[in-house]
This record gives sequence, structure tokens and C-alpha cells, in this order.
Amino acid sequence: MTTRGVLYVHAATSALCPHIEWAAAGALGVRVKLEWSPQPASPGMYRAELSWQGASGTGAKIASALRGWMHLRFEVTEEPSPGCEGARYSYTPTLGVFHAVTGVHGDIMIPEDRIKAAVVKASLGEADLEEEMRRLLGAPWDEELEPFRYAGDGAPVRWLHQVV
Repeated sequence: MTTRGVLYVHAATSALCPHIEWAAAGALGVRVKLEWSPQPASPGMYRAELSWQGASGTGAKIASALRGWMHLRFEVTEEPSPGCEGARYSYTPTLGVFHAVTGVHGDIMIPEDRIKAAVVKASLGEADLEEEMRRLLGAPWDEELEPFRYAGDGAPVRWLHQVV
């Protein structure tokens, strides 16, 4: 099954830009050349977007190829496809990777075991239930990435189709 998605590089140093292209190319199996533009939310950093098409699970491959890099903030989305839910991956150097399963309307779908675990932690006094739910929804990642998202309004988007 094929699906589509977008890689949003919200902020990267100029030295990382070619490495990001190589990592994305390795995950996609095709050459990648991004159009980099300055990131107004973080002077000295750059941003780019890449729309892609590929096999289900390609979003995870892209996120795995880029995770753990300092001086990089990114998100990868993958649309649902027949028999597969969608996905969203968000990454910041301070928070690490956030992964969420998304439904056909883009809503985050939290597995019941994760909700049950949050309720148990809260009932034992180990965590605040509201804060646990915020983490399950990716709120800390959204808060950190939001200024970078708005700074990218009007930026060029490039489509890339993977040969399957």
C-alpha cells in the first residue's frame, strides 16, 4: 500500500542541511534536494518541507533516520492508507521523539493501555493525570514547535514520489 506524507524540517543548522537530505533520501530510496529558507523563529537556522509518497511506514523510516540529532527540529506526517492508520512524529532536541497514531480525520488516537497506565500513575500519586494526558497528546512538542510552524507559512513545498 502506498501513502503520502510530509517532512517538515522546522529548524536545522546549515551544516546539517545536506545530512538531512541524505538521511531522507536513504529512507525514501530516491535522491532528495530540499529548498532551504531561513527560519525567522530562530536566526541562523533553516527550514524546508518535503511532500513524499511511498509505502506505508515510510514516515517512521524518515523519523528514525533523523531522530537524536542536536540542532534539529522536525515533524513527519503520514496519511492513513487502506489497512493502516496514519502517524505523526515530532522531534525536538530537548524532548526527543513523540509518536502518535492518527485517524482518517487527523485526530490523535491514544491506545487504551496508555490511558489506563496514566490513570494508574495518577491514582498512585506518581503523576498528575492532566499532565500525563497532555504528554499523550503531544502538547509539550506542540508548544515547542508552534513558533517554528508559523514561521514557515508561505514556504515552498516540494513533492517527491517514491518509486515502488
